[in-house]
Amino acid sequence: METNTNEIAPDIFRISTFVPEIGPTGFTFNQFLIRADEPLLFHTGPRQMFPAVHAAIAKLIPVKSLRWIAFGHVESDECGSMNQWLEAAPQAVVAHGEVGCMVSLNDLADRPPKAMQHGEVLDLGVKRVRHLDTPHVPHCWEARVLFEETTRTLFCGDLFTQVGKGPAVTSKDIIGPAKEAEAVFKASCLTPVTGSTIRSLAALDPAVLAIMHGSSFNGDCAQALHDLAAAYDVMHAEAGASA
Repeated sequence: METNTNEIAPDIFRISTFVPEIGPTGFTFNQFLIRADEPLLFHTGPRQMFPAVHAAIAKLIPVKSLRWIAFGHVESDECGSMNQWLEAAPQAVVAHGEVGCMVSLNDLADRPPKAMQHGEVLDLGVKRVRHLDTPHVPHCWEARVLFEETTRTLFCGDLFTQVGKGPAVTSKDIIGPAKEAEAVFKASCLTPVTGSTIRSLAALDPAVLAIMHGSSFNGDCAQALHDLAAAYDVMHAEAGASA
């Protein structure tokens, strides 16, 4: 495995580890650091990746200064090393939605998490992140995204998942690769509101999509979200027709 760091927006860094054994052409696991007065880490990575991610973060900030730990939903690649980060950064607090805290994190986290309401903003100093609940999109009851308002960076979690190893940031098509990955993993919940939930994120008019698995995106982000929503509408209709 190799871990690389790239700045995808001002003071927002993608820490990416490529694992060639996963999927047909390998798979990336991406964490994102927002460097601010109160630094925030979005995704912790699984426990076994902690040393590599820790080393990458340490080149950007003093690890002990990390203030917030966040992630899209409760899975090992999103929060497996959560408690290792809480130990490494004594002032850090896990921030997640109310559902995630209620069903999992009040018990799993070694320190009490901060439960956030839909639309609530964390002021990091210079940077501001807004918490948005997206239940079951792409999966898990407690799913959510974060939107950094000053750079208009949307932290998408598992939305737009891609297989293989692409560039850190692309402006090329990400819908085709996302549909291909969905065909491989079948990871998303197909519900009547999947498409509309994704469309609601387009209204944010993001400038950058920070994607957990695959390349981040800096093209027409709102249109990409609309196109992804349309793709899931089709998948939902096809699933209903075949039931």
